[in-house]
Parts: sequence; C-alpha cells; structure tokens
Amino acid sequence: MSVLLGYAALGCVAAGLVSGAVTLALGRDVREALRTALDFWLAAGLLRLSGAPGWEPLLVAATILAIRQLVGWSLRGSGGV
Repeated sequence: MSVLLGYAALGCVAAGLVSGAVTLALGRDVREALRTALDFWLAAGLLRLSGAPGWEPLLVAATILAIRQLVGWSLRGSGGV
C-alpha cells in the first residue's frame, strides 16, 4: 500500500471517530453515531483494499460493510430512518 493511501485511510478512521463522537454528543443516539462512524471506516477499508489487494483487506471491508448494513437495518426497524 502506498504511503498516500495509508494516510488517507488513517484520515478516514480519524474522521469516523470524530464524526461519531460529534453525532453522539449532538444527537444522543448511539446507533446513528455508530452508523456515521461506520461510513468513514468503510471508506478506510476500501482505501486499504485498493492499496493492497488480497483476502485480508477484502475480509475487513466486507465485515465493516456487513456491520454497517445491520446497523442501518436496525435503524429502519426502529423507525429511526
């Protein structure tokens, strides 16, 4: 993985932490904060996947995507979206 992609992925992880914390502080909804953070973490996983194709980054990105979909599904089920 190139250095630029590594820093971009790290920036997405940090942005996910910050945006999740801000969403939690302003909205007081843990699921919405997690959903927001997972969007950035998915972007980080996809950036890592583009830098080093293989099974491990693909598995990480697929796991984050599955968690993101489950959180989104639970939000729709509770009337949050």
